[in-house]
Amino acid sequence: MVVRVDQQRLYVWENGKVVATFPISTAERGTGNQDGSLQTPLGLHRVARRIGDGVPCGTIFRGRVPTGQVAPILREPGASSATDAITSRILWLEGLEPGRNHGGSVDSFARYIYLHGTDEEGRIGTPASHGCIRLRNQDMIALFARVPLNSLVEILETFR
Repeated sequence: MVVRVDQQRLYVWENGKVVATFPISTAERGTGNQDGSLQTPLGLHRVARRIGDGVPCGTIFRGRVPTGQVAPILREPGASSATDAITSRILWLEGLEPGRNHGGSVDSFARYIYLHGTDEEGRIGTPASHGCIRLRNQDMIALFARVPLNSLVEILETFR
């Protein structure tokens, strides 16, 4: 997978071809790897954990545990929720570049950087997260179904 921050899009590659693309929302504060920055980390990552298989669409997670509640999904452009919920599925990322996104104060896994569904679908396509990569719930479920554990995710500011 490739995340293009400048385009607010995620591309799924298989056998050298793009087989799916999804609009996303990266961090409102831009890119950066520092703990506490609330920014989306750059670089090569892997899917270290897959969480939420089979839960209903819109299920709210707290501490990566499904609560049993389903979030009301805000689809109006720019609409913000009071809860800013993590919903539907979680793909928890681990950085693979020591000193950039792995280890110390730049560790993506320790920062709880995920690909996840959101209750703020109306903000997809614009930077709005607190560091994670948000997708619409149905898109997150579709992505989760096709992405196995250890899949690579390259997060790029722009295409190099």
